Amino acid sequence: MSRTLPEKSNSRKAFKYRNNECLNCGHPLDLSDRYCSYCSQLNTNKQLSLGDFFGEFVGSIITYDSRLRFTIKDLLFKPGTITRNYVHGQRLKYANPFRFFLSVSIIYFLLQSIITTFSTRDSSLLNIQDTQKNEVKDPLSTSGQNIYFTNGEGSQDTLKIEEGNILINSDTLSKREKALQDFRYLSEKDFDTIQWSNRMIERFSMYRDFYEIHDIKDPVVALDSLKHKNTATNRWLYDKNNTIEKVKKDPFGFANFLMGKIPFFLFFFTPVFAFFFWVLYSKKKYTYMEHMIFIFHIFSFLFLAMLICLLPDLLLGDDVFSGILFVFIGPFYFYKALRNFYKQNRFITIIKFVLLNNIFFISSTIAALLFFAITAATY
Repeated sequence: MSRTLPEKSNSRKAFKYRNNECLNCGHPLDLSDRYCSYCSQLNTNKQLSLGDFFGEFVGSIITYDSRLRFTIKDLLFKPGTITRNYVHGQRLKYANPFRFFLSVSIIYFLLQSIITTFSTRDSSLLNIQDTQKNEVKDPLSTSGQNIYFTNGEGSQDTLKIEEGNILINSDTLSKREKALQDFRYLSEKDFDTIQWSNRMIERFSMYRDFYEIHDIKDPVVALDSLKHKNTATNRWLYDKNNTIEKVKKDPFGFANFLMGKIPFFLFFFTPVFAFFFWVLYSKKKYTYMEHMIFIFHIFSFLFLAMLICLLPDLLLGDDVFSGILFVFIGPFYFYKALRNFYKQNRFITIIKFVLLNNIFFISSTIAALLFFAITAATY
């Protein structure tokens, strides 16, 4: 018969502080129980002291670090095995797959944003620069001179300034004049005759033309000028002109906004991708949720590996390690994960590996377009 070593008399684990009922969940306990078998809380009624508080704090860090250590180690070096262990019951050994994925992806984009802000090198994901530098001059101050500017086709047009008047070639019209000529006004009655599927497109197109001609930013003022209904849909649709202008002025800011939403995009895309795993591996008797856990572990590995690549790529000034990750390490890791988790032979795994990659490319492209449209609509 094993004996339990006595605890220190002032310890929270001491026998004299134990209860017959858990203070957290009310589960009945024996005085020999150090912890509640239902919720795992320490069985004690001792008042919390400063030493006890810091002891629990240090203990919680050590416990979290242990789970984090096992998760990172097995995620990096045991593809697919970590998922197999997790779904077969080793839950306390690893961090929660969903929480870990969101944490590591958000940390990656935060560090990426910081590096992009303070570094002079271009980001591998955000490589947007304003390459056009325009010099604006007052044309009235250059009377008697020719001003040359390059049009969209690469040829040069000329503005002749004489005595404060701008003389434009007859075949060169300003954007505003062209827009005035091409503008086609449609009333609410006209829109009622248009098919529903094309109505929103035609309405936005007209609102865009009107915005470029008159530069009215307030949707209420614009709708009143157009004699259109002041509905929430019409206001939202017209306000997208301001969004377009904001993106034009600061494309880098929009890209940052878009990139920051990628973890949540992948989070909501995972159930869609898991459906194909559920179909292809239906004979393996894994639940739909267990397929999702596998995918979250794959995504977590990618973000964790990208985090590791950030520093060497920054020091080298090039994206060598990131390139190796996506071209060689990533595909090999995915193949090994499929082999280790689903336990099928090499030939079948290779076929499903190729099929899943094609499915992922097509479905993620469609989902990304929808995600981009939703992000732009809420920007």
